Amino acid sequence: MIYTVTFNPAVDYVVHTDGFGADGIARAKKESIFFGGKGINVSRVLHELGVPSVAMGFAAGFTGAAIEQGLREAGLDTRFIHLDSGFSRINVKIKADRETELNGRGPEIDKRHLDMLLESIDTLEDGDTIVLAGSIPAGVDADIYERILMRLKGRDIRTAVDASGQLLLNVLPCRPWLIKPNDAELAALFGRESITPEEAAGYAAKLQEKGARNVLVSMAEKGALLLDEQGGVHRAAAHRGTPVNSAGAGDSMLAGFIAGISRGYDHALRLGTAAGGATAFSEGLASREDIERLMGIRS
Repeated sequence: MIYTVTFNPAVDYVVHTDGFGADGIARAKKESIFFGGKGINVSRVLHELGVPSVAMGFAAGFTGAAIEQGLREAGLDTRFIHLDSGFSRINVKIKADRETELNGRGPEIDKRHLDMLLESIDTLEDGDTIVLAGSIPAGVDADIYERILMRLKGRDIRTAVDASGQLLLNVLPCRPWLIKPNDAELAALFGRESITPEEAAGYAAKLQEKGARNVLVSMAEKGALLLDEQGGVHRAAAHRGTPVNSAGAGDSMLAGFIAGISRGYDHALRLGTAAGGATAFSEGLASREDIERLMGIRS
């Protein structure tokens, strides 16, 4: 089974308007609500691809109840820890002449509820995969992903981490099966403002030297790069299309990669790239139909 963990899930409120500025009133032309968070996004795209998973994490208040109900109605299996206070965050995404995002803070997670999640993770079985994705809310130490990987050490469980900064660096000594930075996050880890696709391979190799077994780098319109644990370097060009949604493309790529890994690295990278592209060209997350269409173009 595949398990995804989202510490800070969200209700994403997406509003389209003709113009948006600091003063005055903007009128919505179109609005949508999505239930997300990076791990949840991975589970949703896996579901589209017919791959079962369990979405784990924390839910609080009326927004947490809405997230959990919405995911279950969509056919996802959930296993959330319910917090006693606060509410799961609301992210406002404004699409006008440019895209503006206001992301909520999220509830605080106390030690008792955190221990409940860790005990739930302890029930994973050999052969399972766990995906740790996204930011950490207030009250949780930046070594939490490292602690989870240490609890799973020595077991036959694939660990995938999609995080940035110190949160990612902390897990490298635990030798995660897969990490998935994007090119901007990869550059920031080494004090660079940006890197080229050619430079990305060198920096990804440095992360392997620090302990990561496989490194998947998403690079938007520049495609994707994979350094596998056998020493192989794989590249995939980006699909052509009109980008309408940057949110969730990297999560979709990760889901596609995990869904396709049983057929080898090249197939997994192709499926991941197709899933990421399908999300980038859609209002929400990728549909199976759009993913398969892009896979057919590449076939």
